[in-house]
Amino acid sequence: MALSRQKKEQVLAQYQEWVSASQAVVLVEYTGIKMTDLDVIRAKLRDTGGEFHIIKNTFARKIFEANGMKIPAGYLEKSTAVAFAFKDAAATTKALTDATVKMDAIKLKGGFLGTQALNVAQVKALAELPPLPVVRAKLLGTLQAPASKLVRTIAEPARGLASVFRAYADQAQTAA
Repeated sequence: MALSRQKKEQVLAQYQEWVSASQAVVLVEYTGIKMTDLDVIRAKLRDTGGEFHIIKNTFARKIFEANGMKIPAGYLEKSTAVAFAFKDAAATTKALTDATVKMDAIKLKGGFLGTQALNVAQVKALAELPPLPVVRAKLLGTLQAPASKLVRTIAEPARGLASVFRAYADQAQTAA
């Protein structure tokens, strides 16, 4: 079904907004996939704050170029579906790779992290990163470690002195 010019402009504007709001964009080839499989992928990506859409290569080219993304060769060939990661790039990419692990019809083409192009290996590495809450917790633990060590170091002489006083008190009680 042919789209009217007005409808095409609306679709382009929507995708343009999504690309600019996305932390990462992952491109996949989906030739030969069933609609039920696409629905499974879409549902898993929505759970992580992402979207998954089939997009025309000409639309994708216009959108990516408008956002200053240089498109590597082979990214916009054959059929193209796009995963948009709005909240957590690692979690959305992981959800995509987990959902498509048993789907031979889905092949990673590459992606973008911001405006930086990613190859297939880099997209897989992004999927292996821990989710954002885990990274935040590790960072917080790393930042708190020096402060807690400083507090223990400052408190140690007083603790040692209290132990000496307790030992003298116990010795005095046993002597009496």
